[in-house]
Amino acid sequence: MSVLHDFEFLSGQPLPLGSTVMEQGVNFAVFSRNADAVSLVVYQSETEEMPLFIHALDPTKNKTGDVWHCFVKGLKEGYWYGYWVDGPYEPKAGHRFNPNKLLLDPYARAVSINNPFNSKEMFAYDRDSDLLDLSFSNIRSDRVAPRAYILKPHANWSIRHNRRKLKDQIIYEMHVKGFTASNNSGVKQKGTFKGMVEKIPHLLDLGVTAVELLPIHAFDDKTVMRHSPDGTPLKNYWGYDPISYSSLHFPYSSEKDVLGAIKEFKDMVAEFHKAEIDVILDVVFNHSGEGNELGPTVSFRGIDNSIYYMLDNGRGYKNYSGCGNTLNCNHPVVRDMIMDSLLYWVVEMGVDGFRFDLASVFSRDAEGNFINYSPLIEKIAEHPVLRDIIIIAEAWDAGGGYQVGKFGGIRWAEWNGAFRDGVRSFIKADYGSLADMAERLTGSPRMFMSSAKFPSSSINFITCHDGFTLNDLVSYNNKHNEDNGEDNNDGYNDNRSWNCGTEGDTKDSKILSLRQKQMKNSMALMMLSLGVPMITAGDEFGRTQKGNNNAYCQDNEISWIDWSLLNKNKDFYRFVKLIIDFRKHNPSLRRRHFYNILDGDLDKFCDIKWYGEKGGEPDWNPNNYNIALFIKGWTPIEGYSQRNCNDIFIILNSHWETHKYLLPKVQGKKWHFICDTDKESPNDILETTKSYVLKNQNDYLIQPRSVVILTAKPTSKKEDACAQ
Repeated sequence: MSVLHDFEFLSGQPLPLGSTVMEQGVNFAVFSRNADAVSLVVYQSETEEMPLFIHALDPTKNKTGDVWHCFVKGLKEGYWYGYWVDGPYEPKAGHRFNPNKLLLDPYARAVSINNPFNSKEMFAYDRDSDLLDLSFSNIRSDRVAPRAYILKPHANWSIRHNRRKLKDQIIYEMHVKGFTASNNSGVKQKGTFKGMVEKIPHLLDLGVTAVELLPIHAFDDKTVMRHSPDGTPLKNYWGYDPISYSSLHFPYSSEKDVLGAIKEFKDMVAEFHKAEIDVILDVVFNHSGEGNELGPTVSFRGIDNSIYYMLDNGRGYKNYSGCGNTLNCNHPVVRDMIMDSLLYWVVEMGVDGFRFDLASVFSRDAEGNFINYSPLIEKIAEHPVLRDIIIIAEAWDAGGGYQVGKFGGIRWAEWNGAFRDGVRSFIKADYGSLADMAERLTGSPRMFMSSAKFPSSSINFITCHDGFTLNDLVSYNNKHNEDNGEDNNDGYNDNRSWNCGTEGDTKDSKILSLRQKQMKNSMALMMLSLGVPMITAGDEFGRTQKGNNNAYCQDNEISWIDWSLLNKNKDFYRFVKLIIDFRKHNPSLRRRHFYNILDGDLDKFCDIKWYGEKGGEPDWNPNNYNIALFIKGWTPIEGYSQRNCNDIFIILNSHWETHKYLLPKVQGKKWHFICDTDKESPNDILETTKSYVLKNQNDYLIQPRSVVILTAKPTSKKEDACAQ
């Protein structure tokens, strides 16, 4: 035991990892298998350069197994700390220990980032040396390195609520800052968690049921070392380079102190729960912000590089993330860190689920090989505390690990990139796109049924943060990323977009009308498809990024939501709002099971039937661009028979010509009009409580590039459509 001022240093306990505030002091525990020495460094503030104390851990007293630990009696919440870790600096052998670098605790609950990570001090090697990372830096990083905050658990005052079943969700993907950063957002606390709360009435009006937040984990937004052509500095705007998995990115808070920021986040979650909206976090466990072998040493690299990362012959890093490094996710230590982070966000912070970025990395072993049963994937799905949360995989990685349709077990939902591509191709009438559109409309059964999954396993989206906005998808043939400072070489080239006749802005009323119709077609197809729809923030009123399909570095008006468009494009917003409502009021579009498709009549065992123009079999030839689908309003297997749900008839026409469709005969019912995207507002779609009987019950003339929705209702006025 040693004493310093009012502190006593005891041996401490190896678990839990991180800093744990107790009644008489704080316990510290950090894993490092290959370190020779570890020192705890404590500061009185996040900016003060001189440490309050430095305590070297004695491996004979302060180490159990691979965990270094100590208990500081008299210490309490409110101080800041880091570690100095010494050991071999042998990059070719996978070790990059440098005791001159202050390291961040992987279990930190709050992090200070006062300086950019590209500061010279942050690198374990001498950046001026020709030896690059084989050299050694003697410069101390204490002045600029991030520090962890000593934080005790605080009550979770989030409102607990019953999460919706995944099949009933309407997900809204959004960036915390960009959602309200614009001066026309109309909120008091722009770009913050509080700003999001102020916009809950908009989300309720739109009808979404869950928000999916782009990364909110701590990251350095100054890692993009470029300028746009006009000299504007670029930033790491999206935040897909985390450096601490259990810490907030504090610039998203309106509060300036740690406790205030955490409370603001919890308050935000509580307010969303009051509104019965779930909160999903986009999490990035496939890589860290430390980059490749030439990147900074912030945390994992200096604590135990060979454990935390997949290495390529020692010195290099396997790069299945496309961001320079790949976390060794299935190593037990890394796996436990990921699980502890997830538990923290659910139990302490109250969130409802996660979307896992590049989740195919979870299926790789330390050598990068795919394994059939990933311990991490199974642990996330089966952990007893996490059993009812939403788990969504981006089921691919940058190393060719495409697993859509077969990722994990039935607990896992997956981003369906094939849905995005299929709808985009059909909308613009690509050759051979009809059959694929039919597959997407029915929940992509060929992809998911073989893995015994359900339609809700498919997260259906047409746009997301990465790529064109919906408006740009119908306004540009080509990406326009010049502002990113990479000579327009970044971003996807396979956008499957069509500008409707003119590239970018135009005053041509015919082109503008067609673009509006194509956006309505897109939203209609997403809401009519089996699976779980996901909207990108601002698409509901036609936001634009001026053709930039990779705005990851644009922390400005290019990425921020322009709320003036809500009024400017109010007719389109009305359409989106009502097509969402139509989905909510028709459970046959939100079935638990896939459609049962049999040849022949629509008997009690058949859920749907495809139709051609003359009422018979459709034309599946690749040069055909129109089809119709009859959806029975109930089936015995779904149990809707007592609720008398309405039958639905959908006609799709991406052709540039009109087509006349015979309507199926429905005994005891008549066809009612719901939607025709060719019509002008407010006649393009009716409110859910309204409909009118078609005068012509025999056929319907569908206009070019249009979607039509009809419902068959009983002739008796006493019979009502199925409610939500």
